[in-house]
Amino acid sequence: MPAQATCHLKSLSPISFSKHYEVEKLEKESANDYEKRTWRERCHYDKDGVVFIPPMAFKWSIADAGKFLGEKIAGRRGATFTKHFESGVLVLDGLSLGVHKDKIEGETLFVPSDGKHGSGSRVTKIFPIVYQWSGTMVYHVIDSTITKDVFHRHVKESGNFIGLLRFRPRRGGVYGRFSVESLDWQSE
Repeated sequence: MPAQATCHLKSLSPISFSKHYEVEKLEKESANDYEKRTWRERCHYDKDGVVFIPPMAFKWSIADAGKFLGEKIAGRRGATFTKHFESGVLVLDGLSLGVHKDKIEGETLFVPSDGKHGSGSRVTKIFPIVYQWSGTMVYHVIDSTITKDVFHRHVKESGNFIGLLRFRPRRGGVYGRFSVESLDWQSE
């Protein structure tokens, strides 16, 4: 039976953004000046400029937790929950962080110019960062194979070991970690 899982989440580490963006470069503008002018465009933000964590970040975090845990389904000859979390959980709305993109803080880093760890050429980039965040996320669990207990274990571990967005644990970082403060499970 489909269910709606409403989770109150609280940050365990900062969250940082690295959304791709394209903004016209001004005539005779240096690469550094362009970076200083446009770095906030790496945020996800709504029509009013309020920064949010996109719903797909939560969707893929819990799906990755399914792969990471590899938990077996009882009575299914070694089948795991992986595909059930990939296709059986929907997240339709993002999590507003309540800060306008023009007020967000930045973290200046010297990073590979091509974005690949270990490559030779490096450039200075500024990444938007929010040090503490919390909010309520609604997950729609449409696959009845996923019970409340199974969901709770997976969403908890997605916050511990997978994370969200730039420099998350799943990619060798430490940002985007969260705890599940509460879980309300309602059958739909």
